[in-house]
Amino acid sequence: MTIDLAQFHEMFFQESAEALDTMEQTLLQITEGTVEKEQIDTIFRVAHSIKGGSATFGFTGIASFTHTIETLLDLVRTGRIGITPNEMDLLLRSVDVMREMLSAEQYKRPLDEQAVADLQDSVKAVIARSSGAAPTPVPAPAAVEPGSSVPVPAAPAPAAAPGAERWRIGFRPGENLLARGNDPLRIFRELSRLGEMSVRVDAAGLPPLAQLDPHRCYLNWNLELAGPREREALDQVFDWIGDDADIRIDAPVIDAPVTPAAPRAEGSAVAPKPAPEPMPAAAAQPAPVAPAAVKAPETRAAGGEAPKAAPSESTSIRVSIEKIDELINTVGELVITQSMLSQLMVNMDGPQSEELRNGLGHLERQMRALQESVMRVRMLPISFVFNRFPRMVRDLSQKLGKKVELRMTGEQTELDKTVLEKIGDPLVHLVRNSIDHGIETVEGRRVVGKPEAGTIHLNAYHKGGNIIVEVIDDGAGLNRERILAKARERGLIGPDEELSDDRIYNLIFQPGFSTAEQVTDVSGRGVGMDVVRRNIMELGGNVQIFSNADHGSTVRIRLPLTLAILDGQLVRVGREVYVIPLVSIVETIQIRREQINSVAGGRAELLRLREECIPILRLYQLFEVEADTTELDDGLLTIVESDGQRMGIFVDELQAQQQVVIKSLETNFRQLTGISGATMLGDGRVALILDVPGLISLFESREKQARDDRQAAVRHAA
Repeated sequence: MTIDLAQFHEMFFQESAEALDTMEQTLLQITEGTVEKEQIDTIFRVAHSIKGGSATFGFTGIASFTHTIETLLDLVRTGRIGITPNEMDLLLRSVDVMREMLSAEQYKRPLDEQAVADLQDSVKAVIARSSGAAPTPVPAPAAVEPGSSVPVPAAPAPAAAPGAERWRIGFRPGENLLARGNDPLRIFRELSRLGEMSVRVDAAGLPPLAQLDPHRCYLNWNLELAGPREREALDQVFDWIGDDADIRIDAPVIDAPVTPAAPRAEGSAVAPKPAPEPMPAAAAQPAPVAPAAVKAPETRAAGGEAPKAAPSESTSIRVSIEKIDELINTVGELVITQSMLSQLMVNMDGPQSEELRNGLGHLERQMRALQESVMRVRMLPISFVFNRFPRMVRDLSQKLGKKVELRMTGEQTELDKTVLEKIGDPLVHLVRNSIDHGIETVEGRRVVGKPEAGTIHLNAYHKGGNIIVEVIDDGAGLNRERILAKARERGLIGPDEELSDDRIYNLIFQPGFSTAEQVTDVSGRGVGMDVVRRNIMELGGNVQIFSNADHGSTVRIRLPLTLAILDGQLVRVGREVYVIPLVSIVETIQIRREQINSVAGGRAELLRLREECIPILRLYQLFEVEADTTELDDGLLTIVESDGQRMGIFVDELQAQQQVVIKSLETNFRQLTGISGATMLGDGRVALILDVPGLISLFESREKQARDDRQAAVRHAA
């Protein structure tokens, strides 16, 4: 039966991408000059797995490139070369190239073959420079006479002491061992470093030369290794093989005669034969499977037992995001149905009404638990975003000639996958600006008495049902006066207008706004910060900036945990019900007439509240609906805030607070400014969900248009 390997391609690409992320993160953890064994083993395992998978699926270009990287990593593992800045740059660039090669294969995109070849040549040059220190190569087993016993020369290995343990190993490769990138010589070289070793080759399965396939392995080996070594050391050597060979490791014997041991059946007590029979081709060739990007070590049982089979249960499964969205949508409909039943119970009387009410209360609690469980399925730790920044900070600080240290806390804070994907680009802009504009040069920091290395701190935590993400730097801070002057120069504010610090700092989010004295390829064009705010607002969040001259800045982003369900406050205007997100509400008050000031001939109204003037938006006027009252002191004013700006929304009545399922209006209608979606209430009515940032923006644009009209009328009258 022929197996279509194309069905495994998508899994291979996904796991390889995750493995390359692990490789890059591990590389960035390496301190120059010192490499821990666990670190280099992790990196080597990634390269080896990608090479084997690429060879299996026929991606020869990727297999060739990763083989070269694997050779370089092997030199590092054996201590023949160290990790210098040059090798570190080569390996990090290799990660980028491998990503590009995988992406080109996955999406059938063109690839810069010359760039790949140039980098591969650079790696080969490093390998060639270290060749003088390389140990004597291991002779090719294929050249050995069948049945002969040949010691394998390698780096000096500990001699076998009297009474030392002797491990007997049967090594029967599968036919695809070589095609999947495994190298028996490297296995023998690793074993020879553990102790004195002898090898006997079984070439009984070797076909005539005319029928020989160079991509298949026909040889079997019986090895004996002397030395007081732990079983774990042997297991680690064979972990690189995976399922591409049948490995049998017999229990060690003391002072046993040097006789190669053949593999024996599990639980057999019979002494092994001197030479095993050739392995049948069907047994030697495992069924192709999608290779894991980073393969966990298998556990081999001591005492001559065969390796234990991996448990059939898996701790995780891959599910498409479409299926999860369907599940969330169904749960949302159930929430609406449960709310409708609760609404019907309000006016219900009778002998069984109390029991029914208790049952609905239990249903509500269970629905809340189900809803939270389903939402957690979409939750991912923010480390998926944070992990891209160590590399970016390293490269950008080197390019700008600055010293920057990156701190990350709260990496395991979880949020919705959609929010996670959309927050990445805004954070990139903020970190780049912190490095370029915030962190000073080494000389500049030394002059003001700061450490030479600046610090950028990425922090994430939950607060009040939302997630807070902060980008903090200890640089020079924002120049308040320069921002103010630039805003006046561009006509964003009046020449004599006074603004609070919050309003001034928020001016940098205006499109095209920049105070940079020179434009670089990093920043300075005024493009980016307006995109940051727009993307965050589209997620239903807001952003704030705090700055202290010469002590740094903090950009704080507040985001909802999910975009599917939100906690809202129901408000009524006439017969219509609207939902205001709780995250945007500061307070709700009942005002007195003397607190109101009218400006611009009565066209605008301001509320004086604790020495602050807050503009008032009459919701019934904006949406042209009939209200219960038009007198401000007869209704309620809900104070909302976005990007440091506050506004009072005039409504008739506050109703309940509840979680609502967001339904998009753009699917069937066009996007409406000030409206982020709709929801179904328990009584079957549809309620619009207010977009507070959009309302503030709409209010300001209308006020600006009114001012322009008045000025035009004055000029016309003159």
